[in-house]
Amino acid sequence: MKTSGKRRYPATFLFLLLSSALMIFPFVWLFLSAFKTSADVYHYPPKWLPSSFQLGNFAEVFKKIPFLRFYANSLFIGITQTVLQIAISAMGAFALTKLIFPGRKGIFTFMQSSMFVPEVVTMIPLFLIVSKVGLIDTYAGLILPGLSCAFTTILLISFFQTIPDDLIDAAKIDGCGYYRIFLKVMVPNARTAIGTASLFAFLTHWRSYMWPLIATNNVKMRTLPIGLKYLVTETSSEYQVMMAASLMAIVPVLAVYMLMEKEFVQSITLTGLKS
Repeated sequence: MKTSGKRRYPATFLFLLLSSALMIFPFVWLFLSAFKTSADVYHYPPKWLPSSFQLGNFAEVFKKIPFLRFYANSLFIGITQTVLQIAISAMGAFALTKLIFPGRKGIFTFMQSSMFVPEVVTMIPLFLIVSKVGLIDTYAGLILPGLSCAFTTILLISFFQTIPDDLIDAAKIDGCGYYRIFLKVMVPNARTAIGTASLFAFLTHWRSYMWPLIATNNVKMRTLPIGLKYLVTETSSEYQVMMAASLMAIVPVLAVYMLMEKEFVQSITLTGLKS
């Protein structure tokens, strides 16, 4: 007779239960606070449930800031950057794993080394370049600098290496060129890896704060993380309104995760990757 995991490892189960509760608590508090009144937010001791659910907090967000504009900017920039970055990383991973050419190992070593360079080190030179070519306050200036990412390329390389070379040889015998091999053989077999890399890429671009702050001066070009900052004032802050805005801001993140959940779980199972 088999015993359940709860009975065999009670301490482990209790630890995981408490850890899950700690991770879920901020989201539960965020959700409840988005519907509270100002008195409920500042009430002591803290109140879990709002005295009355206030949907007006969400309407107040649109009155105080151009929320839809910030939202649209973040969606457009995040989706465009993710699609282009994954395309570039996937083609680079294919070249570094399945093609033989001089300097391949050197390029891979350089790519790995670039991950040790902090982003703040390259931010000033990157800003000078973008400013010099006149891309400040443009979508191109926000999108193009974020396309190169060694992490997603190396992540895809680890998956592409597991694809047998016999599949590529068979495709060559059938008359496929490198582009068709990439699209018909590599991409379908690495769908799990591409889904996982897309999830990481979108999360990174969606919550990006420093570069959009530096590369934009016009309020209409601001992204959502910067736009939420406008709800904080020097005199007072309506935290219930901030929570309502934050709740709406995490909807795309949850949607992307639910769409990519299957691929993300499979990637952990196959490679032991941990976020």
